[in-house]
Amino acid sequence: MNFKELGISENIINTLKKSGITSPTEIQNKSIKEIINGKDVIGEAQTGTGKTLAFLLPIFEKISISSKDVQCLIITPTRELAIQITEEATKLKEGKDIGVLAMYGGKDVGSQVKKLSGNIHMIIATPGRLLDHIKRKTVDLKKLKTIVIDEADQMLLMGFRNEIDLVMKERPKKVQTLCFSATMDSAVKKLAYRYMNDPVVISVKKEEVTLDKIKQEVVETVDRLKREALCTALDEDNPFMAIIFCRTKRRADELEVVMHRRGYNCKVIHSDIPQNKRERIIKSFRDADIQYLIATDVASRGLDISGVSHIYNYDIPEKVETYIHRIGRTGRAGEEGYTCLFVDPKDSRLLEEIEKEIKFEIPRRNLK
Repeated sequence: MNFKELGISENIINTLKKSGITSPTEIQNKSIKEIINGKDVIGEAQTGTGKTLAFLLPIFEKISISSKDVQCLIITPTRELAIQITEEATKLKEGKDIGVLAMYGGKDVGSQVKKLSGNIHMIIATPGRLLDHIKRKTVDLKKLKTIVIDEADQMLLMGFRNEIDLVMKERPKKVQTLCFSATMDSAVKKLAYRYMNDPVVISVKKEEVTLDKIKQEVVETVDRLKREALCTALDEDNPFMAIIFCRTKRRADELEVVMHRRGYNCKVIHSDIPQNKRERIIKSFRDADIQYLIATDVASRGLDISGVSHIYNYDIPEKVETYIHRIGRTGRAGEEGYTCLFVDPKDSRLLEEIEKEIKFEIPRRNLK
């Protein structure tokens, strides 16, 4: 199907074309009509499958500009993801000028309150800041038509269950609820079904597509020689833009110091970095002013940056899904991608699990 057949208006289709988007992805194909028709939807799809537009496009179609009420609420676990969804929504405003407000910590509450007095139709918020506004009575959710819980798996991981419960108490009785998540285990489904009415379940597996486009390699080393091995790989590859994943904030910080000392154009992001600084770093990376972004998994969740040619797993992740999620940052939009995983002998069991899950023995790379 094309966007027109799915019920998307000409103005928005033309706006999408300007961003190079001409045909819907699988999750968009399966979700858009269901959402336009008012169904509750549970969507399982990873970052990079086009899931943000899968809910934004039909919501844009449903919002009435003539009303001044807040008609859509999108709840997301991290500020970075809230910013990213807001950027997508802002692009669509060219096709239909609805009022969009991002609501997250680190931004001035006063300016958000001021904007709420205008025509705001869509709020994109993190749970903490949203509850702050609810307590202040500066936001009214009684006229909501649609609520989206995005990255529900991360919501649970980051302990937002109680906050979601409090927010959902503020919604009207009749409201469409959409729940999107990278993984749909029993805990996520339990959370979703609690707030939903006979939801349509849509699952899009991206692993096979991802792996087809990405060349994967493993460098066998020991932990004390990892930095040297990483720097050798970077010098051999000289990637256009790369993300380097570390397991902890401390290891990410230590690696940045070493790489900076050696003259690499790099920055680190994790949850201890102040929000305004994180935003500046991500913008610089998106603009290709930074070559290497050193990141922890939580801080990078939801980052969808075009141009990332290489992913380096400095530390092996503890879950196979995390590995898939990390390497899915490259090989986007039909482009080829490359990923390199550095393993210590103690990581052999985790490596075996990854290879078993992806049904592929990852080739070993010998550094010069």
